[in-house]
Amino acid sequence: MDDLRQKYLSAIAEAADEDALEAIRVAAVGKKGEVALKMRELGKMTPDERKTVGPKLNALKDEINAALAAKKAALADAALDERLRGEWLDVTLPARPRPRGTVHPVSQVTEEVAAIFADLGFSVAEGPQIETDWYNFDALNIPPHHPARQEFDTFYMHREAGDNRAPHVLRTHTSPVQIRAMEKTGAPIRVIAPGRVYRSDYDQTHTPMFHQVEGLAIDRDISMANLKWVLEEFCRAYFEVDHVELRFRASHFPFTEPSAEVDLRCSWEGGQLKVGEGDDWMEILGSGMVHPRVLKAAGVDPDRWQGFAFGMGVDRLAMLKYGIPDLRAFFDSDLRWLRHYGFGALQVPTLHGGLSG
Repeated sequence: MDDLRQKYLSAIAEAADEDALEAIRVAAVGKKGEVALKMRELGKMTPDERKTVGPKLNALKDEINAALAAKKAALADAALDERLRGEWLDVTLPARPRPRGTVHPVSQVTEEVAAIFADLGFSVAEGPQIETDWYNFDALNIPPHHPARQEFDTFYMHREAGDNRAPHVLRTHTSPVQIRAMEKTGAPIRVIAPGRVYRSDYDQTHTPMFHQVEGLAIDRDISMANLKWVLEEFCRAYFEVDHVELRFRASHFPFTEPSAEVDLRCSWEGGQLKVGEGDDWMEILGSGMVHPRVLKAAGVDPDRWQGFAFGMGVDRLAMLKYGIPDLRAFFDSDLRWLRHYGFGALQVPTLHGGLSG
């Protein structure tokens, strides 16, 4: 046993790598190793011989195993030291400069929304920001006496005296794009309409110019159940959570019937928004089934087709997801704010890669 001890302790000390060390372990204390073979010989010995030889063999086995573990740790430390020498980096050197310019949160969120709805089969439709009041109001079943058509709420374009052309407005929502899309392609149709809109309002949560995205789906058998599923899938993907809960409250919009405000279950613990949990509800959008008069105004037969529409504020979505407290800061052109809340040019949102990078 003294010869075995000397043989294997010397071999362990001279092992150059873990492969050589493993070969030594197998030869010494493996199932068919020399120490194991010696252990089998105990059965042929007398009881007195076993009492003497057995403890010595166990002590030899423990000593070899301890030497193997110590050598393995030493080899690992040496490998780590070698790696650190090869990958050494002076952390006091100046960092790589950040690319100048960032993507505005509104642009980023618009791309995130478009990516989600593209996965649901929606295409993107666009339209002019200066609209006739027919597209902006009449075609959407908004009557002449409606408050939204008054000058204290809507920006009307200047007209010379005697100009009999239809009045033009800065569009107050992107719903006119839905009318134009239906006029162009008819039904069935699935589109979203993101873009700038304008209303005469200005405070911490309102600005004269802001951003909306509206959705429209027209087919033969579309119902409120389809609307609910689409909005749940959107919220789950946008807020990047596994579970959401929506609540529909009856409301009134001239262009949908029935109409519903949609609330999202959430909590505000510590001032941080957590979606899908808690006891609070937050209104996030308006929706409903497209009014038959709207379909008719767009040249779609309401007796054959039906569908849903919804609209939400892109700026508000950005504030909720990225913790931006004041809407007015979106338009202050403060470079410090843009560097803080902006996104890198290569942070392109995709569903498989993660919306927010």
